[in-house]
Amino acid sequence: MSNLSFYFDESVEVAVSEQIALHKIDVVSAHSLGTLGDDDLVHLQRATEMGRVLCTYDTDFLHLAASFLDHTGIIFARSDKTGIGDWVREIRQYHATKTAEELRGQILFLQRR
Repeated sequence: MSNLSFYFDESVEVAVSEQIALHKIDVVSAHSLGTLGDDDLVHLQRATEMGRVLCTYDTDFLHLAASFLDHTGIIFARSDKTGIGDWVREIRQYHATKTAEELRGQILFLQRR
């Protein structure tokens, strides 16, 4: 069983984390945590403290990752190129094939398939 868990920032639709949770994958969101409006750096720090891979549409996290090297991983997608099904498919794939250690400090780009 994978030890990966995920943190969706507020840019990603709530339905994504809800659908992923249906697959018994450990996921939280800024919505479920009540942390809407927090600064991006705070979201990244919180995800890291919680040991979760941060998932986002927000390009600001790509810039933050350059200076905040000790993060637990970031999965970035373009909002105009990906939908709920793309997120669910990719997160399930990462969850089935990767470990938290493998994603630590990595930036992954979600692709539409």
